[in-house]
Amino acid sequence: MADPSSYRPKPGEIPDSPGVYRFRDEHRRVIYVGKAKSLRQRLANYFQDLAGLHPRTRSMVTTAASVEWTVVSTEVEALQLEYSWIKEYDPRFNVKYRDDKSYPYLAVTMNEEFPRVQVMRGHKKKGVRYFGPYAHAWAIRDTVDLMLRVFPVRTCSAGVFKNAARTGRPCLLGYIDKCSAPCVDRVSAEDHRELAEEFCDFMAGRTGTYLRRLERRMADAAEEMEYERAARLRDDIGALKKAMEKNAVVLADATDADLIAVAEDELEAAVQIFHVRGGRVRGQRGWVTDKVEEITTGALVEHALQQLYGEETGDAVPREVLVPALPDPVEPIQQWLTERRGSGVSLRIPQRGDKKALMETVARNAQQGLVLHKTKRASDLTTRSRALEEITDALDLDSAPLRIECYDISHLQGDDVVASMVVFEDGLARKSEYRRFQIKGFAGQDDVRSMHEVITRRFRRYLAEKERTGEWTDGEDPGAGTPAGGLAEPPGNTLTEDDGRPRRFAYPPQLVVVDGGAPQVAAARRALDELGIDDIAVCGLAKRLEEVWLPGDDDPVVLPRSSEGLYLLQRVRDEAHRFAITYQRAKRAKRFRASPLDDVPGLGETRKQALLKHFGSLKKLRSATIDQICEVPGIGRKTAETIAGALARAAPAAPAVNTATGEIMDDTEEPGQATGSPGEPVSTGAPDERRGQER
Repeated sequence: MADPSSYRPKPGEIPDSPGVYRFRDEHRRVIYVGKAKSLRQRLANYFQDLAGLHPRTRSMVTTAASVEWTVVSTEVEALQLEYSWIKEYDPRFNVKYRDDKSYPYLAVTMNEEFPRVQVMRGHKKKGVRYFGPYAHAWAIRDTVDLMLRVFPVRTCSAGVFKNAARTGRPCLLGYIDKCSAPCVDRVSAEDHRELAEEFCDFMAGRTGTYLRRLERRMADAAEEMEYERAARLRDDIGALKKAMEKNAVVLADATDADLIAVAEDELEAAVQIFHVRGGRVRGQRGWVTDKVEEITTGALVEHALQQLYGEETGDAVPREVLVPALPDPVEPIQQWLTERRGSGVSLRIPQRGDKKALMETVARNAQQGLVLHKTKRASDLTTRSRALEEITDALDLDSAPLRIECYDISHLQGDDVVASMVVFEDGLARKSEYRRFQIKGFAGQDDVRSMHEVITRRFRRYLAEKERTGEWTDGEDPGAGTPAGGLAEPPGNTLTEDDGRPRRFAYPPQLVVVDGGAPQVAAARRALDELGIDDIAVCGLAKRLEEVWLPGDDDPVVLPRSSEGLYLLQRVRDEAHRFAITYQRAKRAKRFRASPLDDVPGLGETRKQALLKHFGSLKKLRSATIDQICEVPGIGRKTAETIAGALARAAPAAPAVNTATGEIMDDTEEPGQATGSPGEPVSTGAPDERRGQER
């Protein structure tokens, strides 16, 4: 690991002008390329105290061994040079988009004497006209099959073309009039090239003029009583219209635009592009990238524009590019696009109308692309094994954490505090063992106390289940309902389920992950120590910088951004957060649904929330006196009397019953949900509807 001060340029050496810089490692390999409006200001940011740098930037500057720069005259030149160097050096710390699939294009080889229509993938070749990309190759072949009726351009390979020319006999397409057969001189090279240019014009969106020309020719043929020629022209028009219908009309006919959307998380980003030509979606493609540097959405958009248009010129760059966020500054990239097109290019964020609606569709595709990429990555056995190995090494565990439990706290400004527990086994989610907790009392005042309570309750239950031998655990009362913070069970329950696994909370994890930093980790470790459990590892994942915290350590463990271990920890943490917030929202909605306070005239949502926040629950509000109700800000005596009367008239709800034991539950339990009394499951009977599953 290099010390950045060892290669830091001397004061005054770096010019205060636009330019592009390169960081190289000890082997002189370029590891990062960047551009700047002011090289002096930008490079100074890299040579500050390492503790103040983002972990990804810190990793880059400590890997590098030297830095060099090239001065240019404008920011646009810097943009062009940055793109060229990224393509040349492929630096590992730069954002590099990779296609999530190989997209096929409809290509017309205008660089050949007899242009050919074909399906092409991979790098674009000079002199070839491309249309697309398409989602599937068969979609291209369907379109070409319809178009060849009107534009019989050559589609055969070079070998077939030479063989037909040698024998003087065209292929089958030549016999059925879907090829003009230039191989046997049915048309000249000039006529065939003109046919290919008309094909390209039609595919580029200039369809109206050609269709009107065919319709006039059909009408003329009908007037001249050449009905067979008129019928052929009619069928040609139908074929072209059918080919056009394969591309959805989404915008005005004159609209040429590319719409770019980004879906991202802390580790990865997915980009989706819709190509709209002539008001129709002509193509779609998607990229994914690892975020190996600290980067904004605008910067992701800038990199996407560089990759999308870096080798394009002319009409390949549309008149309008719609994006979710603008690069900062936007002027250089807009000027660069204008130079590549040769005329003005509008780069903007759609605000309203059809373009904004289409952008939302593109964004949904980007989100789906990110989810699909993560799903494929998570389902790979080799990748999961490598992730568990990396976690084992990074946290210095004795063995791989085959079972990981993650905990998260969720609330809304201190109200409806809940917690979630999600379980991953062998790197995959085991949703049947998810649990949800309700936090009440002082613990709900902050996340640290709540985390301590949740860990205590979960592992107190683990110890109780571990000791259970078919008789009631010491200190439990069959009528008490909630011994040691959990539900009591009838005598005779065994330690295992039908499949032989330990029952309920009796199966311990090898690793406990908490959503948070050092305070939450310390609370979880303290809870385990108080219970005498010392064989379960604990760590925390702080969302802001994706740092892994261990109990008692002053500094976090920083895993590489490309680490599969970090990716698995992030997935576990995000799943716990999703599960907790879903439960919290459901509880909040239930609290405000069918409340007796709804019948109080003139009592709005603000004062309802104030009442419930002041008393904590509807049960306590019902037992309050009028004077106590008047203590709530905004509640006068007359309103308090009305509230008390409404609550008195409302019949109390029937007590909830545990369907497994028949016991009456208190107001912390919810039948049919993921938890019964605080933190403990309520069985709903069938194995496929076990507690903990999200409904």
